[in-house]
Order: sequence, then structure tokens, then C-alpha cells
Amino acid sequence: MAHLLNYKKISVIEFGCAGGRGLLAAEMHINEITKIFDVSIELYGFDTGTGLPDPRDYRDLPYYYEPGSFKMDHNILQPKLKTAKLVFGDVKETCRTFFEKHDAAPVGCIFHDLDFYSSTRDALTLFDAGGDHFLPRTFVYFDDITGDEISLFNEFTGERLAIAEFNEQHKTQKIAKNHYLTYKYPGSAWPNDIFIYHDFLHSKYNDFVADDMRKTIEDWVRVR
Repeated sequence: MAHLLNYKKISVIEFGCAGGRGLLAAEMHINEITKIFDVSIELYGFDTGTGLPDPRDYRDLPYYYEPGSFKMDHNILQPKLKTAKLVFGDVKETCRTFFEKHDAAPVGCIFHDLDFYSSTRDALTLFDAGGDHFLPRTFVYFDDITGDEISLFNEFTGERLAIAEFNEQHKTQKIAKNHYLTYKYPGSAWPNDIFIYHDFLHSKYNDFVADDMRKTIEDWVRVR
């Protein structure tokens, strides 16, 4: 998407880094992706550094998550990171000051793994920073959408509730399912966790990016 829209640099964000395995995996993928596309990628990891906070109420799923879980060992992780920058603190505050403090490139991808409804809700305020800070369509992964027979994630708690409330409160910005992935990978659980943030009033939202697809379709429908 960044390549098609002529962005030379974008950011990738992980909310909730725990031990840092996700950041290390992201660094590996970024290294491979930048060999293919002429787009440089900055990587940021948001975390308290001290594990999960106390839940606010039932919406944070205290029957499934314990305070203090997923604590980061900064002394072990930091030497292993090559490019990722860690952003420590309360996500509500760090989202408010992120772009000003870090002069980050427009965001093209976000991984949400904060577990709680309240933390995810606060992380979604990052989208209030304005369209210039994001691609017009930004890929967003939510780790706690599908769950299991113990977590029993639903629309009234956790990440699903945070998404629903965001969509209710924003007329021209929506977090929508990526229907193509569930079609392409039937029977897999992970496509259900990937959404697309749409900013319909973004200055580049209507820029045409499907030239290769158009040529493919025109060739397919042409009478020979």
C-alpha cells in the first residue's frame, strides 16, 4: 500500500510487547520486505514494561488475565533489538504524545495485544492524531478476537467491544474486517484477527492503486 501510494517511509507499531518476541519477528519481516519495496519501515513497541495493570472492571476480562502477567525483561530484550524503539508508559498518555515526541513516519500497520478492553480503547485514540499520520487504509491486527473455550471473547468485552465503540464514535473512520483473507484462507483462525482501519476523508483515500488488478481483469474479460 505504501509503495503504491508513493510513501518512502512508514511506521509499524506493536501495542503490548511482553517478552519482545513479536518485535524480533517484526524486525525479521521488515528486513525482508525492504529488500522488495523501496519503502523504509520504522518499528515501535508500546508497553508498560511492568506487565498487565489491574483490570478496571469486567470488560477487561479479569477471569482470563492476571495483573502483572507478560512483564518485560528490558535488560534481556533491549540488546537483541536492532531497530525497534520501545515506548514505555500508560498507553493513553504515550498515544497522545507519540507523533510529537518521535516524529514517526505515517503508520501502515498496527499489532494490538494489550488484552484489556480499557487499554485497547486507549490505544485506539492514536487514530485521533489526524490522517497525515496514517496510510488511508491501515492494517490492524487484534490478538484477542477469536480466543478459546476459556476466554470466550465476545462483543461486549475486550478488544471486540473497543472496536465496536470506536466505530460508533467515528463517522468517517472505521475499523472493518478484511473479508478477503477469510475467503483466501478458509478454516484458519488468524484471518479473523486482521482488520483494516479506513479513513474515508484521508487526502489519499481515493487515489487509484489498482492498475495491475485492472489490467488483469480487463485481460480476463476480453473477447478473443
